[in-house]
Amino acid sequence: MASYQEQLNELLKLTVQEQASDLHLSFEHPPILRISGRLIPLTKRNKLSATDTQGLSLALMNDEQRQRFSQQKEIDFSYHFENEARFRVNIFYQRGNISSALRLIPNKIRTIEGLNLPPILHEFAKPAQGFVILTGPSSHGKSTTLAALIDEINHTKTDHIITIEDPIEYVFNDDKSVIDQREVYQDTLSFARALRSTFRQDPDVIMVGEMRDSETIATAITAAETGHLVFATLHTNSASQTIHRIVDSFTAEQQNQIRAQLSGSLLGVVSQRLVPRIKGGLIPACEIMLSTPAVANLIRENKIHELPLVIETSRKKGMFSLNYSLTQLIHQREISLKSALTYSLNPVELRKLLD
Repeated sequence: MASYQEQLNELLKLTVQEQASDLHLSFEHPPILRISGRLIPLTKRNKLSATDTQGLSLALMNDEQRQRFSQQKEIDFSYHFENEARFRVNIFYQRGNISSALRLIPNKIRTIEGLNLPPILHEFAKPAQGFVILTGPSSHGKSTTLAALIDEINHTKTDHIITIEDPIEYVFNDDKSVIDQREVYQDTLSFARALRSTFRQDPDVIMVGEMRDSETIATAITAAETGHLVFATLHTNSASQTIHRIVDSFTAEQQNQIRAQLSGSLLGVVSQRLVPRIKGGLIPACEIMLSTPAVANLIRENKIHELPLVIETSRKKGMFSLNYSLTQLIHQREISLKSALTYSLNPVELRKLLD
């Protein structure tokens, strides 16, 4: 019988060959691939026992990671596979047994055009300072979009770029820029600590993999105010919800100041979904909000509920709603009406737009 390392290598190779986005190793299930958003069990393989999931998971980890997993019961890290690909790995316990979820990170960083993203996103790579926030549910391409923006800067500007990630996903090859990638727990103790340290590291561009607390958010806004171009992600569903989430993470006494800072530093918010294509695969649908005097004024005056209307009526300036993006993809025969309705935050409005 093949060793667990050999079995693991075989499964990782299959994940790459099938162009799956994820591999799941779970007790009492065969290995499962996620392809074009759908879970595909490898039914020709045996169901994994508790011993199997433990052996495969331990094969992914080094000694330090095994010790941390033993103490914390879950762990995130990146895994290099034979120079073919990298995986973002999460290992965790469920019902007392070990399971693993592996996300395939392609070696090649794709461009904005290659990802079928709106061309307006190129504008976010041009300023010298400001705050750009990418939002959307988990596993809907935020990290991939961020990588495209960072790599565009890498190929067009002579900047010092610092990324703070947990774990490092895409690995950048320096071109015109110098890029330092820091991994939480390996290179720094926390997002907030690493972000504070960047002020002494002479960066032009800072990428924060995830804003998890008010300290990280406050430091990111300050960095954008003080001459840096800052990119960050949040798990929110829309531009207005993003502003609410940022403001609400602070105490009532701090919120006016945060609104004022955010209104002055924000360049834009991109909220995206990956929607199944009719011909297979996934395509992004986006809401784009750009900072204009009207947007800044609404944030400053706490009239965030009016932001969707400004987005909807500012298409000539490059803004558009998620529903508008979905309707365009329907007209282009990229996605079905059923998929659009599934991913829309306001299906009633979507039907009106289509009518």
